[in-house]
Amino acid sequence: MGSYQPRSSFTDPPSYSLPTHRLQRTLRNSEKQPIVLVACGSFSPITYLHLRMFEMAKDYVRQNTDFEIIGGYLSPVSDQYNKPGLLAAHHRVHMCNLAAEQTSSWLMVDPWEAFQSYQRTAVVLDHFDHEINTKLGGVYTQDGEQRNVRILLLAGSDLIATMSQPGVWSEADLDHILGRYGTFIVERAGSDLDQAIDSLARWRHNIHLVHQLIQNDVSSTKVRLFLRRGLSVRYLLPSQVVDYIEQNGLYVGDGPDASAASGAVAAEKERAKGKGKEEGPSTPKLQS
Repeated sequence: MGSYQPRSSFTDPPSYSLPTHRLQRTLRNSEKQPIVLVACGSFSPITYLHLRMFEMAKDYVRQNTDFEIIGGYLSPVSDQYNKPGLLAAHHRVHMCNLAAEQTSSWLMVDPWEAFQSYQRTAVVLDHFDHEINTKLGGVYTQDGEQRNVRILLLAGSDLIATMSQPGVWSEADLDHILGRYGTFIVERAGSDLDQAIDSLARWRHNIHLVHQLIQNDVSSTKVRLFLRRGLSVRYLLPSQVVDYIEQNGLYVGDGPDASAASGAVAAEKERAKGKGKEEGPSTPKLQS
């Protein structure tokens, strides 16, 4: 299997520019390493747990690392991800924007991935690295010294579990994601964090495990089920997102769909059949 070659050029959607209105451009502490957290997923719909994951990672960073978070991004998947029941990208991006703008002071929504062809997770992380470090020039210390920003993937422990399943992720992509960038994995109900990383031991130094101190098992799958049954989802999602769903009659007519993890695995195995051997299976998105 060939090694992964980082992307140096990208095709952008029409009129695209990376949102930077909440990106901190100057380090508060020059002794810290600047990082950006990126969560890739369906976000169909976005829930409080998706947002809470960023806050849990922020606490972990402050207490256990020498990192300084300068921004966080939600990156909704493209419609071409072809997951059963996936809502149109413009709805998902809009709901993410409502949630980020109304509930956070540091989260942003990047529409780059959503409004084009399917992009592998490794490529999405390369995109952020290119936008922030190459095009923007990274960040600066209080003394004006330029620093590159490290990009890290933020995901639930159900995602790391799929990384152990043969044929779902290519070895080259795993090495690029976990070796070059690294990840924060937030504990989710029903997933064993320690067991999930057993087969990923060689990247353990770049895998940061974040435990939930208050258990929250809200998922988009459960929210969609509630909506199909006509049950209330208020206080599971930001109120602006609930209002948007009700105003647009979203999810009411959905059929049954798979969980995030099983949906990602099925989609990637199917997609892998059409991939060339030199590329290997593409990598899944979770966090649905």
